[in-house]
Amino acid sequence: MEHRRLGRTGIAVSVLGYGCGAIGGLMVKGTAAEQDRAIGRAIDQGITYFDTASAYGDGVSETNLGRALKALRATVTVATKVRIRGAQRADIAGTIVASVDESLKRLQRDSVDILHLHEPITRAGAAPDYTAGAFLNEAVPALQRLRDQGRFRFYGITGLGDAPEIRRVLAEGGFSTAQMPYNILNPSGVAPLPARSAMPDLGGVIAHAAAADVGVMAIRILAGGALSGTEARSAYGVPTVAPIASGASYADDVAAARRLLPVIEAGHAADLVELALRYAAMPPQLATAIVGTSSIEELDHAVAAINRGALPAEAMAMIAAIQAG
Repeated sequence: MEHRRLGRTGIAVSVLGYGCGAIGGLMVKGTAAEQDRAIGRAIDQGITYFDTASAYGDGVSETNLGRALKALRATVTVATKVRIRGAQRADIAGTIVASVDESLKRLQRDSVDILHLHEPITRAGAAPDYTAGAFLNEAVPALQRLRDQGRFRFYGITGLGDAPEIRRVLAEGGFSTAQMPYNILNPSGVAPLPARSAMPDLGGVIAHAAAADVGVMAIRILAGGALSGTEARSAYGVPTVAPIASGASYADDVAAARRLLPVIEAGHAADLVELALRYAAMPPQLATAIVGTSSIEELDHAVAAINRGALPAEAMAMIAAIQAG
């Protein structure tokens, strides 16, 4: 599998990252045997980046990932996240410290490679969002202390919110990585939207971050599953998914995905999931594209899709024509 440099961290990560969240659900709701097998198989197939969070199953994902990796004695890149909600907003620094301590216990590690702040950044900063100033003034000093103590090597953000605020945080806060939405329905983190697109404009935040040598990880590459072209959910996945940086509803995203079926019928990919995965891995500004799975079969399908490489020019032209309406 292809590996890319994760920005200024210098870490080489697999172009496909393994997401341990609740949307795919395997690392939250699966059996221990299934989880251990999935992590081992991911590593065997060249995946080196594993992404979890304290919020995924209220720590269950971290616990399961920690168990699986400890048994495998694998050397991989691990990232987790801290979420600061409700009354915790009154003590941002203290919440970060406590969250990191608990995450490391669950992961059975002395440190992780990357810690992300798992909250949107907006100008208004109305809960659950934060302003750039709140992150820079209150979160960053705590992150720097913990980094200097060796609790993690690098810190980053989940880059949701208002583009100018995200750019300010990246410019001033010493953040080395950012997770940002990118998929075939909304590529505006990298390139301009088609003139008639109804998708929210992400203002080129991915391109901006990559130009500053921030390591960018693509999230929502399957639009929460909508890019499968069906509203059906797996038993392990969450029953409903709210869109992030895409359509007004999950059903709208599914409908938009199905408009891409002519690209499949033309033979450029086996199915919509393969099309979406290969599309998401193409921009050089992205170090890794994170996918969550609910089964070993989904993992194998994702790896096979990524290993087929970039979509041909003919497919990209068809996609552009469909998106232009």
